[in-house]
Amino acid sequence: MLDEPTLRNILARLGDLSIAVVGDLFLDKYLELDAALTEISVETGLEAYQVVRERCYPGAAGTVLNNLYVLGVGRLHAISVIGDDGAAFELTRELTARRVSFDGVLRSPLRMTPSYTKPMLSQPAGGPRELNRLDVKNRMPQPPELDRQVIERLDALFPEVDALIVADQVTERNCGVVTDAVRNHLAELARREPQRLIFADSRSHLGLFRGCTVKPNLSELCRAVGAAAANDRAAIAAAARQLDTLTGCGVYATLGPEGILHVAGDTETHVPGVPVVGPIDIVGAGDSTTAGIVCGLCSGATPAQAAHLGCLVASITIQQIGVTGTASPAQVLARLRGE
Repeated sequence: MLDEPTLRNILARLGDLSIAVVGDLFLDKYLELDAALTEISVETGLEAYQVVRERCYPGAAGTVLNNLYVLGVGRLHAISVIGDDGAAFELTRELTARRVSFDGVLRSPLRMTPSYTKPMLSQPAGGPRELNRLDVKNRMPQPPELDRQVIERLDALFPEVDALIVADQVTERNCGVVTDAVRNHLAELARREPQRLIFADSRSHLGLFRGCTVKPNLSELCRAVGAAAANDRAAIAAAARQLDTLTGCGVYATLGPEGILHVAGDTETHVPGVPVVGPIDIVGAGDSTTAGIVCGLCSGATPAQAAHLGCLVASITIQQIGVTGTASPAQVLARLRGE
């Protein structure tokens, strides 16, 4: 587990790191609605909510990049496919402000820029209430030519980075950036350079990765190995060992408030969660955990210390309500001290 000198040493190294993220870049757009200004539409008779502010953030793979940036990683690279539309403009603006290199991002009129639009309606008492989310996703397979261009960018960047994070957000197979062709090429990169970290997070396809360190939550873990829902530590560990056998480079199974179970070969380590009090918002918690773990592994941490860093980061981000949160080095140090 981490002590303060070790954590300070890890954080001090982050500025020298170069990390690439390949996967689905989403735009998270929050629409702040003032309930006092709500009108009734003359044409439909329905309530017409009035937007008083828009807030845009990088989402999905962009959330990982945002967390890496705030933690202080020196060089960040995105590899993705987005549309040639307004959401692409907003997403590019937000990531450019975070010093993310867009050399690996393709803009194609054949694709839409994925987005999550979240209307937040103010209330007379308490915080805003989130209304039904509006999702924009590509629901047709990514064209093979775009696969080829993504793979070219992977080949160019992979030898230059300390780690490659895979953010596979889209549940429909082959409809996101990480298609079967891209996934197979990631396995080839892992065979070529087994010493270089490839860290994969996938909502629906984790069992298809090979040569990667993987990070499932409980439902993703069971789905990846075709197991029934695991509800005790022994069953969770058995599923994690099965997934480790498939993917080959260790499993960080996130257990919510119970922390993280790391399994690699015959080694099994449970890292407790970091307790928090008060309201929480778990949107983006997995992405912030990924950022913390990878930063730790690239900076000389043991697997258990990296998991502890992931838990520290997530414990901070989930306390940021109505936004996909981040954690700064100062916040992480303070949280370790129990502040």
